[in-house]
Amino acid sequence: MLVVDDEKNLADLYSTWLTETYGVDTAYSGSGALDAIDRRIDVVLLDRHLSDFSGDEVLAQIRDQEFDCLVAMVTAVEPDFDIVQLEFDEYLTKPVSEGELRNVVRSLLERKRYDEKVNELFSLVSKRTVLMDEKSTAELKRSDEYRELVQQIQTVNTELDGIVHGLSARDTEALFAQLDSRVRGGADD
Repeated sequence: MLVVDDEKNLADLYSTWLTETYGVDTAYSGSGALDAIDRRIDVVLLDRHLSDFSGDEVLAQIRDQEFDCLVAMVTAVEPDFDIVQLEFDEYLTKPVSEGELRNVVRSLLERKRYDEKVNELFSLVSKRTVLMDEKSTAELKRSDEYRELVQQIQTVNTELDGIVHGLSARDTEALFAQLDSRVRGGADD
């Protein structure tokens, strides 16, 4: 996790709230954030007003460099229509309580885990479909590998059910909209 805020005391406070549960790095500027981010970061908590770059510019760089992280804007900037163009995953308006911050981080990590499991499920189901198209029912019944594949699909489905039950109604709605978009091939994009 990476906390980015040019208000050092606030960034340190957020880090303190989260360090007990997560590995946390802290940056006090946009350039510091860009130096600190790497592939191991799952969540970025990003202020929109930074001393050297705007949080919007840092966010754009994160997305341009295709880091696989989720970004929550944690800012005193009241949201306006300009947020439509920003590729963030959550938006919190300061002041933020410890509970709010922890809930958003937990939610983002659950979303990330869900997304990874959905991709795993699509891969497994694709393999099963290919085998079903190419092999006879008798061959499939005799195959230990096929039985293992079917078991993996059931396991991932169970894991996905567990994740969905742990999400908020808002997160669940957003995830199913995302899944629907993927299934349709992004037809609405």
